[in-house]
Amino acid sequence: MKLIILDRDGVINVDSDQFIKSPEEWKPIPGSLEAIARLNQWGWRVVVASNQSGVGRGLFGMDTLNAINDKMVRSLAQVGGRLDAIFFCPHAADSTCDCRKPKSGLFQQIAERFNVDLNGVPCVGDSLRDLQAGVRLGCEPYLVLTGKGEATRESPELPPGTRIFPDLDAVATVLTASR
Repeated sequence: MKLIILDRDGVINVDSDQFIKSPEEWKPIPGSLEAIARLNQWGWRVVVASNQSGVGRGLFGMDTLNAINDKMVRSLAQVGGRLDAIFFCPHAADSTCDCRKPKSGLFQQIAERFNVDLNGVPCVGDSLRDLQAGVRLGCEPYLVLTGKGEATRESPELPPGTRIFPDLDAVATVLTASR
């Protein structure tokens, strides 16, 4: 099975320091939805793993998060794409949960749900914590320069071997050409 794990905010949609708190605030990064559709067409199973601490902070509820994710899914369907699953951590940053990235709990849940070893599975993120969470379970880190990616690229803690791309479209282009 070809599996890829994507962060949401800053990879698929435009990120905001004030959080994405409503479906109206969710806006896809140009080319990201088409990139997912292309990955699907090439046989990739696409999964989202996202920290959503706005729920834990009380900025929005689960109904709103579901509506935001529904908009993403519907927008993807309009270009022929789909997600195989959406995993998220609803806890605030000060939580002791094991699912908030950079901890690897979300990735462990993905491995269990899909019954796969994540060794070599591409994980795409725009922040250090996105990549660190995947690398802990053997994922191959892909940094996109959208969202917080430009700042993340300068971090001395960037996992060794991180592949850097301008955006998700460029990642999809490489993955569909090489695998």
